[in-house]
Amino acid sequence: MCGIVAYIGAREAEPILVEGLKRLEYRGYDSAGVAILCGDGLRVVKEVGRISRLETLLVERRCAEGKLGIAHTRWATHGAPTVENAHPHTDMSGKLAVVHNGIIDNHVALRKLLESEGVVFKTQTDTEVLPHLFAKYYKGDLAEAVRLGLKDVRGTYGIAVVHADQPDVLVAARNGSPLIVGVGDGEYLVASDASAIIAHTTRVIYLEDREMASMSREGFQTTNIEAVPTTKEIQQVEWDLEEIEKKGYAHFMLKEICEQPESLSNTLRGRLNFEDGQAVLGGLTACAKELTRARRIILTGCGTAWHACLVGECMLEDLARIPCEVEYASELRYRNPIIEDGTVVIAISQSGETADTLAAVREVRRKGALVLGIVNVVGSSIARETDIGVYLHAGPEIGVASTKAFTSQLMVLVLTTLFLGRRRHMAQHQALELIKGVSEVPNQIRRILERAGEVEEIARRYKDRENWLYLGRGYNFPVALEGALKLKEISYVHAEGLPAAEMKHGPIALITKGMPVVFLANRGLQYEKIMSNIEEVKSRGGVVIAIATEGDEEISQRADHVIRVPDVAEPLQPLLNVVPLQLLAYHVAVLRGCAVDKPRNLAKSVTVE
Repeated sequence: MCGIVAYIGAREAEPILVEGLKRLEYRGYDSAGVAILCGDGLRVVKEVGRISRLETLLVERRCAEGKLGIAHTRWATHGAPTVENAHPHTDMSGKLAVVHNGIIDNHVALRKLLESEGVVFKTQTDTEVLPHLFAKYYKGDLAEAVRLGLKDVRGTYGIAVVHADQPDVLVAARNGSPLIVGVGDGEYLVASDASAIIAHTTRVIYLEDREMASMSREGFQTTNIEAVPTTKEIQQVEWDLEEIEKKGYAHFMLKEICEQPESLSNTLRGRLNFEDGQAVLGGLTACAKELTRARRIILTGCGTAWHACLVGECMLEDLARIPCEVEYASELRYRNPIIEDGTVVIAISQSGETADTLAAVREVRRKGALVLGIVNVVGSSIARETDIGVYLHAGPEIGVASTKAFTSQLMVLVLTTLFLGRRRHMAQHQALELIKGVSEVPNQIRRILERAGEVEEIARRYKDRENWLYLGRGYNFPVALEGALKLKEISYVHAEGLPAAEMKHGPIALITKGMPVVFLANRGLQYEKIMSNIEEVKSRGGVVIAIATEGDEEISQRADHVIRVPDVAEPLQPLLNVVPLQLLAYHVAVLRGCAVDKPRNLAKSVTVE
């Protein structure tokens, strides 16, 4: 959630650090700060609010000679967003500075111990124990001090540490919070996200849990915190700087909504066999027999990924005929799930670093489940810790509210269903029909995007309404949940998603005159039932906004507003239906003056509990 950038090399550190922080703004934060080693020692500058405010302060306190520094964007967990609580934090001498992502579980006990030894704390944060702890062990070797200090720590951390007495050393370590080291020409960068450093290098190493790196201008070495050396492979980041620019769009979210025809084409590329109706998923081949024999599948994720899991449950049961259940990862990790022989767990996460999902993966693997990961970020923790997996290849997603990653998650679930279905109960002609439909989805979304103006006009009419309802059935119930979530996330409007049939079991009491109710009303098995639900809303004065199939004239007689989407098989409807809902949420948020890409209190990658 928080962001880390650090630099050691021959160039001026400050502009590199500030640029890196700006690249991390999308992750969510409430304060920011830097610590740069200058001629007179460490210069620490911190500020609450946007990075632009920090940048203004740095102009007044520039350190042009500084070639070593660390920087941070904070998303508050312990202590209010204040300058005092912002990172970096220093020890009592002011010589040692730390930036930290994660949560120190035993910070209270460590604080009491350090206070008993004379340490005076200045903040309410859990992080402040770290610089004091490292200072306690410092005897001229920063890496050794960090290693010894971390042995006392329980919790999650991604850290970067510097000391004024060692101007040629930068130390980084991780446990449960992502951290990468960028390898340049005589320089190294550390970051919690590749977007912060790809302007300078695309060659990186991924630190594993309880692993640390010590860097100088001459080279780097990695060990675990037991001092055992580790060998790291330098890998290439698969996307470039151009992909994380706005390219003329007003917001990253709008850009990423409009990129979905391309992102879905990338997700599909090379994965469809039109001759025998197979999905080609190389990441699953090694365990194809175990997957085919699966007796039960558990799908797990958080937020938008959980909604994708719900759609996946429908697909896998309907088409592959495998019993499925969906679990919130944040609940699964703390339960004692029953993992029997033949249980497969599918874990979905855009970032591959979602703390609750990663913890759930570890729990079910301990119990013997075969775990399949569906992630977007190559080399992420979930990608490394699952048995098998499929990458989304959706490209970097910068907007906090997920859009193109969600549709790529749905597409990978379609492919996974094909992969399993053809090995179990799906006939070739059924698979070929589904493949044909899948291949047309990118162009069908292009057609939907051409009607974005219609969605904007609806948003303009109802932007001031404070309560919305989203209703769908079958495959489209999860889409209703996702549409409501998007509106909540970026416009701060209360919205609720429900199975349409459940409306009459209580929520119908919420409907008042003029209340917007969004229906997923495509032609399908439950079309007539949806029509009845629409009448129930209309008779109570609600405003009906319907996502409907092209050519359906009946819906025009019942809904106040109709947004048309192409006619596709029901398993593919979520891929199309969610796009106008994304646009609706986007335009409502813009018209209400909200920070679309950086909604309040939210973070892109939730790496804390």
